Amino acid sequence: MARVKRAIMTRKRRKKFLKLAKGYWGAKSKHFKMAKQAVMKSGNYAFAGRKMRKRDFRSLWITRISAQAKECGMNYSRFMHGLKLAGIGLNRKMLAELAVNDKEAFAALVNEAKAALAK
Repeated sequence: MARVKRAIMTRKRRKKFLKLAKGYWGAKSKHFKMAKQAVMKSGNYAFAGRKMRKRDFRSLWITRISAQAKECGMNYSRFMHGLKLAGIGLNRKMLAELAVNDKEAFAALVNEAKAALAK
């Protein structure tokens, strides 16, 4: 039977990890074992970070909506409930955009929410 040589695949695997670890500090970018550990850990951080970014943006939107709703004389939860009763299906991202850039339109939405709550 022919002898199997694995040097090519081993080198390929090591080069892949070292390429991913380029720019890491010290031995983490030079030594295969440390580079592999650092790349695996950074992959976990990147995965978690993609989830955290969604949470962070949602909380930012809610904060912006809440601040503008308070200026118009209504708290956040009553405002959102009023919008739901009024049948207005804008998401928080768009509501936050209106709160920052178009205060008149947001005030109109607050009035709609107040009217729906009054019914």
